[in-house]
Amino acid sequence: MRFSPDDVDAALATVRAALPPTPQYRWPLLEQALGGETWVKHENHTPVGAFKVRGGLTYLDWLRRTQPGVRHVISATRGNHGQSIGFAARRHGLQATIVVPHGNSVEKNAAMRALGVELIEHGDDFQAAADHAAALAEAQGLHRIPSFHRELVRGVTTAYVEFFEATKAAGGAPDVLFVPIGLGSGFSGAAAARAHCGVATRIVGVVSAHADACLQSWRSGVLVEAPATTRIADGMACRLPVADSVALMRAEAEDLVAVTDDEVAAAMRLFYATTHNLAEGAGAASLAAALQQRGRWAGRRIGLALTGGNVDAPLFAEVLAGGKPAA
Repeated sequence: MRFSPDDVDAALATVRAALPPTPQYRWPLLEQALGGETWVKHENHTPVGAFKVRGGLTYLDWLRRTQPGVRHVISATRGNHGQSIGFAARRHGLQATIVVPHGNSVEKNAAMRALGVELIEHGDDFQAAADHAAALAEAQGLHRIPSFHRELVRGVTTAYVEFFEATKAAGGAPDVLFVPIGLGSGFSGAAAARAHCGVATRIVGVVSAHADACLQSWRSGVLVEAPATTRIADGMACRLPVADSVALMRAEAEDLVAVTDDEVAAAMRLFYATTHNLAEGAGAASLAAALQQRGRWAGRRIGLALTGGNVDAPLFAEVLAGGKPAA
């Protein structure tokens, strides 16, 4: 997926009308743990605590320009995408309905309701919620926003444009960037930004070992459906990948790696101990993968996408205490 310079500039203008660039910092204790210069892109510092807000802003800006008659949108989420849609819909005066699976994050649900969305709980996982959102859109004549779309990716690209431009100015873009993967908008945005900024950074995608449909699809070249049973990285709980996203990963990824819930929990603890930043499970997956591949990248410049910090307090307390999250 490629965007023209005008496409990227327009996305940057849309996003920056709602939020400033997020920071990218080096943390000495984290660099000691990884054995190399390490830059963390802090997307946990956006107004909804996650990178997804960028895609919601560009998608709804595009929707208002191309389909001005739309007044009510619907989508499915595990939380951060839904907050993104709620945040952007409120800016445009649109109604938003969000479908989440039963047992979804209590605090993410509360955050979405606080943004004014109508929240519906349906199904046992994201895919069931997405199928229900599609059925409701058809029955009620609502505009359905998918979780992977060119306009969502265009917004997400702005995060990595900020990152690559800032690190270039500070001595050089990283040799490798670790990016968590749910359905792949983050990875796609990173790849688009790499092309836009003209850097040679290798991009490693990170999936949950307990939701590895994207990894299996990437390896085989055909879409593979697989259970999504991660207890801690709900933002990566993909059961059925998107064909366009997998094709892009196959073209652009240096590698895809899988991290376990235990590895993610350890990374959440390490992020907190070394940076005092809160990382949700998916947000810490990049660090989990970098730790897993420490020997490969020691002494090199490393980039980590801390994509979000929206984790329920009881779960984070359990993680900090070193316990395993309850099933």
